[in-house]
Amino acid sequence: MEHFDLSLIDWSRAQFALTALYHWLFVPLTLGITFFLAITETIYVKTGKPEWKKITKFWMTLFGINFAIGVATGIILEFQFGTNWSNYSWFVGDIFGAPLAIEGIMAFFMESVFIAIMFFGWDKVSKGFHLTATWLTAIGSNLSALWILVANGWMQNPVGMVFNPEKARMEMHDFWAVLFNPNAINKFLHVIYSSYILAAIFVVGISAWYLLRKRDIVVAKKSILVASIFGLIFSILTITTGDESARQVAKSQPMKLAAMEGLYYGSTHAPLVAIGVMNGKPTMGEKPSTDFNMNLKFEIPNLLSILAFHQSDAFVPGVHDLVHGNKEQGIISYQEKIDRGNIARKVLVDYKAAKDIGDKETTKALLAKFNDKDWIANYFRYFGYSYFKDPHDIIPDISTTFYSFHLMVLAGGYILLVFIILLFLVYKNQLENRKWILWFTILAMPLAYLAQESGWIVAEMGRQPWVIQDLMPTMAAVSNINTASVQITFGLFFIVFAALLIAEIKIMITQIKLGPNKGGN
Repeated sequence: MEHFDLSLIDWSRAQFALTALYHWLFVPLTLGITFFLAITETIYVKTGKPEWKKITKFWMTLFGINFAIGVATGIILEFQFGTNWSNYSWFVGDIFGAPLAIEGIMAFFMESVFIAIMFFGWDKVSKGFHLTATWLTAIGSNLSALWILVANGWMQNPVGMVFNPEKARMEMHDFWAVLFNPNAINKFLHVIYSSYILAAIFVVGISAWYLLRKRDIVVAKKSILVASIFGLIFSILTITTGDESARQVAKSQPMKLAAMEGLYYGSTHAPLVAIGVMNGKPTMGEKPSTDFNMNLKFEIPNLLSILAFHQSDAFVPGVHDLVHGNKEQGIISYQEKIDRGNIARKVLVDYKAAKDIGDKETTKALLAKFNDKDWIANYFRYFGYSYFKDPHDIIPDISTTFYSFHLMVLAGGYILLVFIILLFLVYKNQLENRKWILWFTILAMPLAYLAQESGWIVAEMGRQPWVIQDLMPTMAAVSNINTASVQITFGLFFIVFAALLIAEIKIMITQIKLGPNKGGN
């Protein structure tokens, strides 16, 4: 590994992770509850029944509390690209900045305009216009997520760009390839569907508390009915997008898939580890082994091969195969990628040197390589590997990725079961008499948030050490600033975020205790 200030890298990553994970406490609820509000208000407009207006206004109040803090943390997050990650912003600002600019100009503007009508337009505009504003607020918030996730998806699977050797930066070549990047589209769908699940759990969890307290019964039961249907539908859709995610990860980020499953040695008919307890770090020797290095595991035969490639006998590479290579499967080693990356970097260095001394013939010959598709595919695509000397430095934190992934899946399964039981008991009109399911529903609320945070940990930790897959490692993206300044701002952010979170929870609890009859009008 080249010489970098590891302390600066770690603190910059920690600060960004702190802001991102805190920001994501608020975003999923915003994405999901806006559509829930649009649905309940539609029912109100169609039926004219006042209880549906009461339901809409109550949940709208809780949404407003959540939305305000989410916006503030999102702004801080985007500023960090310029302050802490300026090298990254320079290298791919032409590509990464485009979707973020569209998000601000189109989606966020749309959301901000109509949210004012949604909150303050009751009895001031017609029912139809107010309902339209609510739907457009929901659409705007989700369009905002689209552009952000397009940018993130590009980082995971960079497409639609060309390298400009004159400026040593990536430039957008095909906007539509970036927008319709399969990784980005699937990530967007998976994220918003899971956000709808969290919003549904938020609604049913609070409603379950009302039923336990035997208050606001009508609002609680109707909210549970709508939210459970909403949540069940998107739980099923989240599973389908999760299946597609596995294929996308297997194709563009095989090391992440290996980390998610704790797969150290690849195999055909690869089993899926449903539950496992890891036993330390693997031995990365040359001798093959089928040991998953786990003390306890429950696995489903063939399922990983099926999920990754839709074939039960497909070979799924493990950490060992990716680091050391596997000639039988056509997998080149990380050392080979490092060597090819060094060749690509040398060409860039020689090009700049030839240009500086006015050697036009050499400059032209070297420039031609950056326009040669075969050379780009075989050498430049591994440019980021040139920052490493030891192939083992390119392995992510496997245990964190593994446990985060399985925690997300198990929490999702629990939540799916809760929705099914709730709908069954609502159908039987027995929900109020089953206190156990009401308590299990309340428990699902923190699990839903934990699943959301775990999902992002998998997505970001699983691709380390890359900030842009195969092209730019995290260490090369960091701004050249004083480590102490990052440490100080990290501490300040932590204190401010903690204070804001405590304040929001207190405000939320106060509003929930007031209930629909007092707090939602």
